[in-house]
Amino acid sequence: MSKDRKYDLEDRLIDFAIRIISTAESLPKTKTGNHISGQLIRSGTSPAPNYGEAQSAESRSDFIHKMKISLKELRETRIWLLMIVRGGLTKAIREVETLIKENNELIAIFVSSIDTARQNDKAT
Repeated sequence: MSKDRKYDLEDRLIDFAIRIISTAESLPKTKTGNHISGQLIRSGTSPAPNYGEAQSAESRSDFIHKMKISLKELRETRIWLLMIVRGGLTKAIREVETLIKENNELIAIFVSSIDTARQNDKAT
């Protein structure tokens, strides 16, 4: 992976986290809204720093492990976003749907990266 591509993904994850924060802040200040908001912030802002840690992994298996943590958090975030849409917790449905689309694309990138790293690990 070239240095520019690495930072493209890093920037994309940071932008995703900022959009997650904005979405969480827009949820109703109810028991449900506050709960989902907190969970969404935790899971949705986690992939960016975890990806940063993966870039400094001590081994290929450490890299895979850190990438899998980011993937796990992205998958959790997707569920919270779906709950927001299906539960009608926001009027900004289109914005959340575009966030879900970005989330799905990030999940696909991480799945592919983990698969590639595993294949490279077996080849060595």
